[in-house]
Amino acid sequence: MIGINLDLNPANFEEMAKTCQKTGIDMVVVGPETPLADGIVDRFQTIGIPIFGPTKGATQIESSKAFAKGLMQKYTIPCAKSSSFSDFRHAVEYVKQQTPPLWIKADGLAAGKGAIAANSIAAAIDILASIMEEKVLGDAGDTVVIEESMHGWEMSCFAFSDGKNVSFLANACDYKRINDGDKGPNTGGMGSYSPPHKYTLELGDTVMKTIMRPAIKAMDKEKRPYKGILYGGLMIEEEGPRVIEFNARFGDPETQVVLPRLKTDLVEIAESVIRGNLDEIAVQCSDEACVGVVMASGGYPGKYKTGFPIYGLDDVDDEVMIFHAGTKVGDNGEVLTNGGRVLTVVAAGKDLNEAREKVYKNISRISFEGCYYRRDIALIHNQESH
Repeated sequence: MIGINLDLNPANFEEMAKTCQKTGIDMVVVGPETPLADGIVDRFQTIGIPIFGPTKGATQIESSKAFAKGLMQKYTIPCAKSSSFSDFRHAVEYVKQQTPPLWIKADGLAAGKGAIAANSIAAAIDILASIMEEKVLGDAGDTVVIEESMHGWEMSCFAFSDGKNVSFLANACDYKRINDGDKGPNTGGMGSYSPPHKYTLELGDTVMKTIMRPAIKAMDKEKRPYKGILYGGLMIEEEGPRVIEFNARFGDPETQVVLPRLKTDLVEIAESVIRGNLDEIAVQCSDEACVGVVMASGGYPGKYKTGFPIYGLDDVDDEVMIFHAGTKVGDNGEVLTNGGRVLTVVAAGKDLNEAREKVYKNISRISFEGCYYRRDIALIHNQESH
């Protein structure tokens, strides 16, 4: 056994710590960003329980966009031109001097809703007012980052770090919009694939050399050594890659197509990250491609209903993986929908076409009332500018 399900409040670190000590948990791996930002790693380190993830100070690379921007500007890590403001009037004055389109980003964690595009000065001012004056995002909007738009194609890069050493894992692309052709409102992610179809070894080397390794080195110099998985959300422009944002964790749904390609044992990697000897282990990925498609509840990302039985989960091919997200077990043992993004169906293949065919052949065997999924994952790459 390598894991056990515990019904605990993820915000109650003391309860979790006592339970881990009582049950003899050997390692804790943190998934969500909020516990990381609240210092769960710091707390578990004080009681000697091995935990995989960055400390509260290191997590600021995600939990504070202003901090991340300042870090990148200080250490010349390529990113969009931007300025940060805590005063609404000063922010408005700055916006009036800029050329749209612009991005207005809340400094703090906002559940993926903190970055808003503004195609005019008037729209930017309205967005600033809603975030800074009306507090639609709460304390996350006390400070905002105003950023120029970048133009290119998006790619996510994943790398492990033990605070000093950095090991590349994989790259992926995801689809944020709800509808085919990248139309409609943003979601938490409707699908992803790895590797990107435009990816080259030369691009990968450039990303590691100019972004990922410098970011880890910068965090170490700032006395915030970064241990865990660093996720770089990147814009690949003609001039080269620039950072959109960093995440201090595995991203969803990219994780579902990245980890199946990992050949090295994940527990061994996590242990080496915690011990600080990542340089002694070789992180290897398969050459296979991997495609994942999200099955969502009808109405998502708006209002939707849950509690519907899911049919066909046992009808998929053996090599196809089904990751549960918004599901629960009913009174009679049946699997029911319990969220907006319900399942992610994932398949690997010798190339993206083969993996994609496997996914869509099998996803058609699964159904629930109101089921919706995009039909163009890994077929049309997201060309949207940031």
